[in-house]
Amino acid sequence: MIYYVILIVGVALVFDFYNGMNDAANSIATIVSTRVLTPLRAVVWAAFFNFVAAFGFGVKVATTVGKGIVDPSVVDAHVILAGLIGAIACTALATHFGIPISASHSLIGGLVGAGVTNAGLGALNSSGLTKIVIFIVLAPLIGFVVGSIIMISIHWIFRRAAPGKMEKYFKKLQLVSAAAFSLGHGTNDAQKTMGIIAVLLFSTGYLGEEFYVPIWVILAAHAAIALGTLLGGWRVIRTLGLRVTKLRPVGGFSAEAAAASSLVYTALGGIPASTTHTIAGAIMGVGSTKRFSAVRWGIGRNLVIAWILTIPLAAGVAAASLGLIKLLLKLGAG
Repeated sequence: MIYYVILIVGVALVFDFYNGMNDAANSIATIVSTRVLTPLRAVVWAAFFNFVAAFGFGVKVATTVGKGIVDPSVVDAHVILAGLIGAIACTALATHFGIPISASHSLIGGLVGAGVTNAGLGALNSSGLTKIVIFIVLAPLIGFVVGSIIMISIHWIFRRAAPGKMEKYFKKLQLVSAAAFSLGHGTNDAQKTMGIIAVLLFSTGYLGEEFYVPIWVILAAHAAIALGTLLGGWRVIRTLGLRVTKLRPVGGFSAEAAAASSLVYTALGGIPASTTHTIAGAIMGVGSTKRFSAVRWGIGRNLVIAWILTIPLAAGVAAASLGLIKLLLKLGAG
């Protein structure tokens, strides 16, 4: 059993790596598109703060993922493995085609699909799922509204400032906002993998009688997501950073500041919000303050369709994977 558990922990870290790769766009798209940093320097900057996030924001999101989606009593190693397969398949496919989906929601979909297949609808935690569903809608809206407010406020405060001086000033400030967003991204998204590994250890008896997240799990999850961010998903970065709307440093700062504040708030509240949804909404909000047509709403529509399909697609792959795992186990036993 121990080797099987180690294998699944490895698979969970592979998902975390893909999470960082797909979500690299969230962390660096704006700072690359505004040419404040080169892509290589940007991913190093983001990866560093993804990892640093391990040391300051607690593990409330990890607890929500570990206990608040599927009843831990019906979760076993096979369910977790199937859920991870569904999440990885969905995230890897989206990264390949440059679609910035929510890796968080692919993981949630995978857990739901495997949990329901294993024990029926009664396995689901309705209160935890309700919170997640609400923030599927709220995350991009919050990002949009806060990004718009920050952008409008900055323009009013600096209305008499020379454009060149303002540009130089916000290039420096965008380093701070990008770091803040990467902290929010790291603390929110790495915790989802922590929750999966912790519930795996708990369900297989390696964690003891009390659910908690070990230190080594925290460090491993942050290291994996930071490595994924470092290698980057360049097609996704082009979609978010260059195709949704054109940003200047002041716009990049506004979008990152809006998304960072939203993510830190949800992380402290134990809400597994989507960094992708939040930053995409913030970018659109910032772009819309220039003029409504500055945002390429067709691309935004395609992103929303991908977001809607993420959970059911991951759930379907996870359900099929669990069926195949059980079949292989049955054939092996026979």
